[in-house]
Amino acid sequence: MTSPGPSEATVAPEAAERWEEPYFGLTQQEAERRLNEEGYNELPSAQRQSIFALALGLLKEPMLLLLVAAATIYLFLGDIREALILLASVVVVIGISLYQEQRSERALDALRDLSSPRSLVIR
Repeated sequence: MTSPGPSEATVAPEAAERWEEPYFGLTQQEAERRLNEEGYNELPSAQRQSIFALALGLLKEPMLLLLVAAATIYLFLGDIREALILLASVVVVIGISLYQEQRSERALDALRDLSSPRSLVIR
């Protein structure tokens, strides 16, 4: 018998004990059992939220709630200009946050697409 390859030589002893035949790989039955038990080896895909749900989530942020409350107080005090400036800043922050969220979702999708769905398995 030949000496084990580099990947086989560095296997943790606990993992080697679980293998039935460490140098020959899994049997077809064992591979099917593990597939049924653990499922496919894939990244879970998160459900996308609508823009409205994202904006509503952003409005729950304490700083934005504070700005909206301050704008409401300015409206009650009669300073419409200050209230509009505060509300405009809230709209700008929400717009920037939504834009960044959409970009990050697209980046995650691109990373998910880059991961190879196929691999070579030797049994």
